[in-house]
Amino acid sequence: MDAQWIKQAMEYRQLVDVLMSDKEHADLVLHGGQVVNVLTAEIYQADLAIKGKYILMVGDAQQLIGPETITVDVRGQYLAPGFIDSHMHFESSMLTITEFSRLSIPSGTTTLVADPHEIGNALGPVGMKAMADEAGLVPNHVHLVVPSLTPDCPGLETAGYDVSSKDMEDLLNYPNVIGIGELQGFSNAAHVYRNTADIVTDLLASTIYAKSIGKMVDGNAPELFGAELAAHIIAAGGRCSCHETTTKAECVEKLRQGVYVFMREGSTQRNMAECIRAVTEEGLDSRRCILATDDMVAEDLEKLGHMNEIVKRTIAEGVDPAMAIQMVTINPASYFGFQDRGILAPGMLADVAVISDLHQMKVEAVFLEGRLVASQGELLIDLPEYTYPDSVKNSVIREPLVEKDLAIASQSQEARVRCIGLIPDQNLSETLEFTLRTQQGTVVPDVRQDVLEIACVERYGRNGSIGKAFVQGFGLEQGAFAESVAHDTHNIMVVGTCLKDMTEAVNRVIEMGGGIAVAKNGRIIDDMRLPVGGLITDELNGHEVSRKISQLEQTVKEQLGCKVHAPFMHLSFLALSTSPKWKITDQGLVDVNNFTILPPVIE
Repeated sequence: MDAQWIKQAMEYRQLVDVLMSDKEHADLVLHGGQVVNVLTAEIYQADLAIKGKYILMVGDAQQLIGPETITVDVRGQYLAPGFIDSHMHFESSMLTITEFSRLSIPSGTTTLVADPHEIGNALGPVGMKAMADEAGLVPNHVHLVVPSLTPDCPGLETAGYDVSSKDMEDLLNYPNVIGIGELQGFSNAAHVYRNTADIVTDLLASTIYAKSIGKMVDGNAPELFGAELAAHIIAAGGRCSCHETTTKAECVEKLRQGVYVFMREGSTQRNMAECIRAVTEEGLDSRRCILATDDMVAEDLEKLGHMNEIVKRTIAEGVDPAMAIQMVTINPASYFGFQDRGILAPGMLADVAVISDLHQMKVEAVFLEGRLVASQGELLIDLPEYTYPDSVKNSVIREPLVEKDLAIASQSQEARVRCIGLIPDQNLSETLEFTLRTQQGTVVPDVRQDVLEIACVERYGRNGSIGKAFVQGFGLEQGAFAESVAHDTHNIMVVGTCLKDMTEAVNRVIEMGGGIAVAKNGRIIDDMRLPVGGLITDELNGHEVSRKISQLEQTVKEQLGCKVHAPFMHLSFLALSTSPKWKITDQGLVDVNNFTILPPVIE
């Protein structure tokens, strides 16, 4: 027995003494609140008694109150377990773990399970370990599930580091790592099996190793049914989750097959309302339904909240509040095997959200391991700013571009082109075709049809490749913007109305060593550095990032005419080569369903 368990035995003995003797008392009693019992889906009045970091009991705690016990009257308020976000990426918020925690703790989130897939693609184990190191320094519970494969589609995209089963023993035994993250390498099950079957073997080597040492494996099964879904579940070790479920039919199928459905509801990908119909309309059991954000921007965290906001939306879809809260507490705790949280019961960690309005999910106070850490939306504890080591910076390794590097050639006066159709609030895309003019052998975007050029520029110095195509849905009237955020390999993405501005924006990102840049009339009009892997800033705190991203979005909207909200996140997902139907990587226009590269111009 190691020291951790010996310490817990001593702490538990003290809890027994408080409960059974008349000489010891609780440190804190939350008196008269409406307890949300996620074990029984009941809400009833009870006290919550706390000693140290643990819950002593839920019920009548009058006999546990002594002369030094702090008693807080919470009559009329609701007491729920601290919330869990079961699948998210810190990189999507462009925040360090510390700064994400600063914004999310006051809204009731006490546990985060993060997939460092993005920094893993950019930097490999060195980046993931740096993030795991930071996870050990914050007061909330942060766990990582690491990718077992990067890039997800070898041959169709270029990552900064190629992760495989060779890295798993080292990564899965690193502190704060609890398993393998989303199994995107086998999302397109049929085509992966037919074209790159060796990937399946490698993934199974990773997932079975993880299972052998008691670690988790998350799935990733967009639009998979029948045999393909079954193969995906088995490749994940026989038990998995999926956060890519977008329809009721998918949700029904996956729940019936034993998949834990992470109903995603983030800043730009909102699938909960469709998924929850499997419960509200079909009457399926909700125990394997879990709410997760996947990707949230800093401004939404600051202004809307985190898991409390997602629970609020779920309740608005007709779900009983106690059931909705189960989806961010006991359900994920059961999935991950968190035996010390997710419920309000004796011996559990005293992670508690105090809620004044259950349907609006207004969180008044947050206790973390028995300590009041937030009140009235304000963090009460100090979180020192975290600076990452130089080993995870300077990840952009390529020379500046010239305009011809981004040109799409055609010898005709008009060209029939393939065009990605942006779908707002989804990471799926449409397949479109348009006829465009050419000038001096180069196809020209057409703002009247909202057909812009999009490109993905390899940034790691591995091959220098550039993928080029067209996209509809941003509504730009002029200018361009670029970013070193492109799920999941995170090369440099750019969209624009002309080559000059596109080139300026890309070159500014290269010059900054990663970040976001907006160009208009041949000059940079706004930018932001992302020095950590080209994905995260450790130069600004959470509130400053929120304001800066808001400023950049306003610039793109007001000066370029952009029509879609959260334009940088929407652009970043157009590189996601595992999500149907057409995407753009550094290798070109990817037909996701057929696992092939298509030329942008139709011959």
